[in-house]
Amino acid sequence: MGPTASGKTALAISLLEHLPVEIISVDSALIYRGMDVGTAKPTEEELRKAPHRLIDILDPGEAYSAADFRADALREMAEITARNKIPLLVGGTMMYFKALLEGLSPLPPADPAIRQRIETEAEQHGWDSLHDQLREIDPVAALRIHPNDPQRLSRALEVFYISGKTLTELTKISGESLPYHVHQFAIAPNRRELLHERIEQRFSQMLLHGFEDEVRTLIARGDLHTDLPSIRCVGYRQMWSYLSGETDYDEMVYRGVCATRQLAKRQMTWLRGWEGVEWLDSEKPDEALRRVIQVVSA
Repeated sequence: MGPTASGKTALAISLLEHLPVEIISVDSALIYRGMDVGTAKPTEEELRKAPHRLIDILDPGEAYSAADFRADALREMAEITARNKIPLLVGGTMMYFKALLEGLSPLPPADPAIRQRIETEAEQHGWDSLHDQLREIDPVAALRIHPNDPQRLSRALEVFYISGKTLTELTKISGESLPYHVHQFAIAPNRRELLHERIEQRFSQMLLHGFEDEVRTLIARGDLHTDLPSIRCVGYRQMWSYLSGETDYDEMVYRGVCATRQLAKRQMTWLRGWEGVEWLDSEKPDEALRRVIQVVSA
């Protein structure tokens, strides 16, 4: 695990030379086909050397949930372990890791009719009014969900209208835990400024390697939009705004880098509260490699 641009992929590929591992991607952006540059997807050469499962499995117009990931990951893990190899899960989508390790809370599936009712009420009275409702129903969730986050706000209300129980109540109920013995490692630079430098360098490299053309191709399809999870991926939304004439180039670069830094900060916040994780220094890759081998081989 680790924040974006911390060296996860490089460490995972190095491990292939020392342990009988097969890689499973844990990344909510790498699942999408045709989104290679802006997601920093492993290169063709890297994938030949180190195939990654759960990459390029979805069209950008499709949705994918933590429950979908858990089911897919468990299937892949069973196949790998059946051949006496070790599943190596690599990525930065912490919600996927959480779903895999702890199971899923019994949240009800989406109800289109109720969701439409919420959308209609929002159009009539505004999302602030709906946030006030949530504060009455589920004050804990209301503190966590901003009034300007309609997706999560709508889902919190929908859960209550369907089940009669609050999102806070239901998320306290864990699902089935993972039926494996797990070693957990997080890799990151010890210095925050180094991570910021890496993020800026990576974004610059994306721009040099055709990120703009990649998003132009997505826009040209005509069936994608900025409310889709794929286009909300960090960097894509900012480039989409630039190509739509909403911002200029320099603003797009600034916003893209800022959004990536914010993502890294959220990932680090998750990891600092994570139980049972061993930290590795991405500034010392050889030492990190030796430590993982030592722990796993013990």
